[in-house]
Amino acid sequence: MSPFKKLAITINGEPHDLEIPVNTTLIDLINNDLGLIGTKDGCRQGVCGACTVLVDDVPVRSCLALAVRFQGKNITTVEGLRDAGRLHPLQQAFIDNGAVQCGYCTPGFLMMAVAFLKENPTPTEEEIREALVGNICRCTGYSGSVRAVMEVARNRAMVQASAPEVWP
Repeated sequence: MSPFKKLAITINGEPHDLEIPVNTTLIDLINNDLGLIGTKDGCRQGVCGACTVLVDDVPVRSCLALAVRFQGKNITTVEGLRDAGRLHPLQQAFIDNGAVQCGYCTPGFLMMAVAFLKENPTPTEEEIREALVGNICRCTGYSGSVRAVMEVARNRAMVQASAPEVWP
């Protein structure tokens, strides 16, 4: 068996055809091979959540996942949240609500929050806290992150009520 494998994968909407070592983790592929350094390598044990990316809109700890498992999949990293150069509403809300200090954990929180709001667009504060429990922050605590997610959920609900075609 060859120690390399061909991989066709889409990251942030861009298709990639690669040949990689079979033991390459998804975070190493994203950070080292593709140069997308927004996804952070915190613990390499799947505990801190900093490395969270979305695989077909499902949160995955990229430090534990072998890249070859994602043949044909769509991966979204924190860089993929921007739209036409504008920050995603959650990115702006994290800034506005003081949820960013050192910023190391922020990409993982954002990716988890994006997936969570897709599944639960009108969450309670308790549901948000439960959804973010797998992400560790040593600088800001969690109040700013929870406020940011609540703000985006409220704003989204108001926009959808007035113009449903604006927000997917």
